[in-house]
Amino acid sequence: MPGLTKITITQFKNYSFSAFSFTERVIGICGLNGKGKTNLLDAIYYLCFTKSYFTKTDGLNIQFGKDGFRLEGLITPATDQVLCIFRDAGKKEFLLNGAPYLKYSEHIGKYPCVMIAPDDIELITGGSEERRRFMDTLLSQVDAEYLQQLIIYNKVLQQRNSLLKRFAESGKTDWALLEVMDDQLLPPGKYIYSVRKNFAVQLIPLVQQFYKKIANNEELVTLQYESQLNNGEFEAILNQYREKDFMLQRTNGGVHKDDIGIQLNGQVFKNIASQGQRKSLLFALKLAEFELIKLNKGFAPLLLLDDVFEKLDGIRMQNLLHWVCNENEGQVFITDTQKERLEEALVALHTPYQVIEL
Repeated sequence: MPGLTKITITQFKNYSFSAFSFTERVIGICGLNGKGKTNLLDAIYYLCFTKSYFTKTDGLNIQFGKDGFRLEGLITPATDQVLCIFRDAGKKEFLLNGAPYLKYSEHIGKYPCVMIAPDDIELITGGSEERRRFMDTLLSQVDAEYLQQLIIYNKVLQQRNSLLKRFAESGKTDWALLEVMDDQLLPPGKYIYSVRKNFAVQLIPLVQQFYKKIANNEELVTLQYESQLNNGEFEAILNQYREKDFMLQRTNGGVHKDDIGIQLNGQVFKNIASQGQRKSLLFALKLAEFELIKLNKGFAPLLLLDDVFEKLDGIRMQNLLHWVCNENEGQVFITDTQKERLEEALVALHTPYQVIEL
């Protein structure tokens, strides 16, 4: 089971140079806002995913005024060394035990990880893109083929959209070329659909189970996997949307439109749910992600809990920590602004822990 024993952070966000050793499975990180608690979790996440949880552009992770960053982690049981060097010119190297990856995607899933952060409420309140990203992040860690098919699908989709724009700009339509694109889009699209569909069957009961536990009531939350491919073959869907594609200059049919529909007592969840219900559902989704990774990999992923004390009341927080720290064996990192509150919660677990003050 992977566990991080040491991380060295150089010129990453607000860190000039810092090294942290982790001696326990449960690690509390405390400090005032702005001290770098979230950035430390993001550095850990980066070593698992080859990218930041919060910023899409690598250059934005460089400490102000510097020309690159470096992250290094030691991960047990095999004491693997994971190293990332990013230079301002955009050159990035990602290495495992000194050997550089040719494709970063080969690293995904080696050290699975689940992050729960304050902005994640977008998963409930935001658009379908957030929930697709949630599915993709989970599935990419347990199914290497899924990640490869997703990369192919997105690449072809981009090319198809560029082609549709070109048709509109030039006033000329190359049907044969569009059909070639369609043929390339079909296999990865069908693969993604079948994996997501099977995954939803596993995910939905877990989310409902965790929601009941966290919300501590009998409210009925229902979820369903929504896809155009539920209602017809992908080929027919592409044909059906062809006119609309020309008009809007983008692809309107396919798995890039998928969503997870969520209802509370028969109504659209985000329209009627209270803050407390939204938070409960967010934790239910994330714990279901944690559980599914554990079931599929045979061991618990790293769990990064950022500022969760602000999100849950004392009893729910204790239930959550008991489940992740006592009923599971994975490594857990928890941040909080208040040392006393954090230590009180960790003492109550009756399990060895470490506290790092920033």
